[in-house]
Amino acid sequence: MNDKKNRTRSLLVSLLGVCVLGVVLLLVDSFGGMDSYIRGIFMQCCFAVIMATSLNLVMGYLGQIALGHAGFMAVGAYTSALVTKAIGLGIKAGTIAPISNVSQFFIGMLCGALVAALFGLLVGIPALRLRGDYLAIITLGFGEIIRVVIQNLPFAGGKGLANGQAGQALIGIMKMNNIYIIFAVTVVSVAIMLAFVRSKFGRAIIAIREDDIAASSAGLNVTYYKVLTFTVSAFFAGIAGAIYAHRGLGTLQYSDFTFLKSTDYVIMVVLGGMGSMTGSVITAVLLSVLPEMLRAFAQYRMLLYSVILVIMMIFRPIGLFGNYEFSLYHLLLKWFRKKPIEAEQSAAKGGA
Repeated sequence: MNDKKNRTRSLLVSLLGVCVLGVVLLLVDSFGGMDSYIRGIFMQCCFAVIMATSLNLVMGYLGQIALGHAGFMAVGAYTSALVTKAIGLGIKAGTIAPISNVSQFFIGMLCGALVAALFGLLVGIPALRLRGDYLAIITLGFGEIIRVVIQNLPFAGGKGLANGQAGQALIGIMKMNNIYIIFAVTVVSVAIMLAFVRSKFGRAIIAIREDDIAASSAGLNVTYYKVLTFTVSAFFAGIAGAIYAHRGLGTLQYSDFTFLKSTDYVIMVVLGGMGSMTGSVITAVLLSVLPEMLRAFAQYRMLLYSVILVIMMIFRPIGLFGNYEFSLYHLLLKWFRKKPIEAEQSAAKGGA
């Protein structure tokens, strides 16, 4: 009963913290502290957070290596962009009733997430029968296949497979600059993933990570839970891709989803701690802001990431948080409990 009460209180305190963060965001924007450059960085942090936490489902909680997560992001981005472009053309032609940009964005985002989840299912069924390096190679190959196919699709901006030429940028994409909606989508996405890992499904995939043979002997359908986790992870990668597509530039390049993009998110997961959602959130924000702070040294970005990763593996191999989840409720509880103890100690010293 006490554990249930503590979980409820922790949830309410976390919700209050998110609301406070939203109010701070509103105040900063109201006082002119959010120009187009800051908005771009903020949106970059949002889709990076979703990508890192969704990849953590596979790498941290399921214990499988995936190196092609940017492929699911590309599927979600291009699907969402093409769906919103089609809706816009239908509205201009009068075949579709006029709807707001926000509604178009949510329709495109949902379509992108569902198509990405479908690809995750199709890839996961054969791939997750493998493990270790073999699975890493399969996912890496998938990400590259998706990128090469997209760059040659005529309706995605390419010149077509027949010409065998590199693709062009997909232009004319609807822009979604409403940072409050993006913030809300990010918060809801992370909350759903946290609920997933704390549910019976999360306990099952953690058991599979620890020992899949023992989990199978206990009656768990190992293949089912692996494919489910891979599909859920791809679904949220599709949401991140939709945010990326509509982030305000109005264009998409196939070169935005290379192997290096997948590597960025793997680094975020490893640095934050495989098995810690809050660790992935913090490192995703830090590693999204850091390149902007070091823009003058942009060519050394990957070198910096490598050095940080090596140092972390030497001194903290479990990552920044390991498998620990930060709890605002427990932090406040310790702080308020510490105050009366300090007051009593001060009174005792004064009396002495």
